[in-house]
Amino acid sequence: MEYARLGSTGTTVSQLCFGTWRFGRETGGVVETDRERAHELLDAAWDRGINFIDTANVYGTPHGTSEEYVGEWLNDYDREDFVIASKVYFPFDGWGEPGPNDSGLGRKHIRAQIEGTLDRLGTDYLDLYYIHRWDEGTPIEETLATLTDLVREGKVHYLGASTMAAWQLTKALWTSDVEDYEHFEVTQPLFHAGYRDDVKDYLDVCTDQNLAVCPYSPLAGGFLTGKYERVDEDDPTTFEGPDGARGSFDDRFEDFYLSERGWRVLDEIRAIAEELDATPAQVALRWLIEQPDFACVPIVGARTVEQLEENVGAIDVLLSDDQFDRIVDARYDEAGERWGHRS
Repeated sequence: MEYARLGSTGTTVSQLCFGTWRFGRETGGVVETDRERAHELLDAAWDRGINFIDTANVYGTPHGTSEEYVGEWLNDYDREDFVIASKVYFPFDGWGEPGPNDSGLGRKHIRAQIEGTLDRLGTDYLDLYYIHRWDEGTPIEETLATLTDLVREGKVHYLGASTMAAWQLTKALWTSDVEDYEHFEVTQPLFHAGYRDDVKDYLDVCTDQNLAVCPYSPLAGGFLTGKYERVDEDDPTTFEGPDGARGSFDDRFEDFYLSERGWRVLDEIRAIAEELDATPAQVALRWLIEQPDFACVPIVGARTVEQLEENVGAIDVLLSDDQFDRIVDARYDEAGERWGHRS
């Protein structure tokens, strides 16, 4: 495993973060990752040098299950060996139907949720606390003042911001500077080799302010693993899956992952993977790790130990400048303004 500073902080993390959003999550009445499998995956991540773990108060069914699984597992280890991140914003229904103050980024909700998160994780502090979304109903000053108090009380070390617009991130950073609040050090946007337009301005802010970027869905929901094959050259939304079944992606998958650009990027990643005797997933992850303008730590959410091993293999892959830039070029059509080249 390779390690790097988390943006401008003094904390060092593995160059891959292990995401736990599937822990305890029920789909169709079936738990995707139960307690035993969760602990097995966490053991495997730690054995392979991953010290950075990402969770959230609303992960799992019911909410809080993921944090509970992580907390139980941490009991057998030295807490100080790990960098633990969690999040706040969404309604938390651990006590039944959410009430009017059971969501958002107001002082009351943040104060309640940090106590629940710490209790479920069995720890006195979080290394990193993200706002999971932007709250249009709460002044950013109230949110930042509350989060600053948590840092000064020792309950949180650093602050992070997940999905939001570039202008919102800029506003929050400016407010922190003007009001002497703690500021965001880490961001968690949707970012992968096939997704470009909506994230460029956001990443420009991260570069300018020396913020670490921990992208979620770095493999485009599995698309960049190469497990899908295009069926119709005239329709980028049709595919054949690994089991031979044919289908079409839903609107969200199509918007964020799949397009003519997406297939073009995947073709280039596959070609480079063959050149390097690597897998497409490893090349896609390595492309993120090697971002030249900001510290980038992808969040991997493997379902099995074998998938995790493949993901960790990205650490041993090195892209030449030409290979890196070929993926950048594949993200654009002929009229596109290119950004992100390394050479």
